[in-house]
Amino acid sequence: AIYQALYIEGRGALRRELTTALRTGRALRVPRARAKRGKSFLSAEVMIAARPAEANDRAVPGHWEGDLILGLGGVAIGTLVERTTRFTMLLHRSPMDEHKMIGAQVKNGPATAGHGADAVCDAIARTITGLPATLRKSLTWDQGAEMAQHARLRIQTGLPIYFADPHSPWQRPSNENTNGLLRQYFPKGTDFTRYALVDLDGVAKTLNERPRKTLGFKTPAEAMNELLLTASTGVATTG
Repeated sequence: AIYQALYIEGRGALRRELTTALRTGRALRVPRARAKRGKSFLSAEVMIAARPAEANDRAVPGHWEGDLILGLGGVAIGTLVERTTRFTMLLHRSPMDEHKMIGAQVKNGPATAGHGADAVCDAIARTITGLPATLRKSLTWDQGAEMAQHARLRIQTGLPIYFADPHSPWQRPSNENTNGLLRQYFPKGTDFTRYALVDLDGVAKTLNERPRKTLGFKTPAEAMNELLLTASTGVATTG
């Protein structure tokens, strides 16, 4: 109701002074109902309906949500958020030699979606394999073409991959909320080629040291450290 009231003027557009105050900078609402298009790399076995029930209530750690944040020229960074702790990791991708964006398409030019999928797959593998196996239970992504190599990623990491239904961001709520917070640091139009891995790690550290009410005012870093300690000792911690 609040958004309906804000967007009602100007045929669905916010006044300019209100638009500048939005974290996302989105001046127009995006209709939820759209035509659904299937992806050739998807099957019923990898859809979110097949994800283990334990991932839904957040009681069992190790289930992740992921997405891309697009910047200037289509260059993107990846985000991974653990559902139980809300711990965030950012994926750094060096621009491709021939094409500077994931899934970039030039009219009558070479197909580049495969290169984008390979780059995303490699970035996830590098990041996720640094975690104990107990914290690598599943990854839920949207249906973007950047995950066309999900089968290879599963073989490399042992991480089951699942896909949300089309146009259903609420099925990845932790990731969507985190991406909104990240827009404070990376507004729309950000040139991600200017950022090195150390820069992204710094932003992730800032988010992970932010106390969360949903965690009893612990930080995601504290919650994750407790899980890592439990994984290494086999003894549950309290506090």
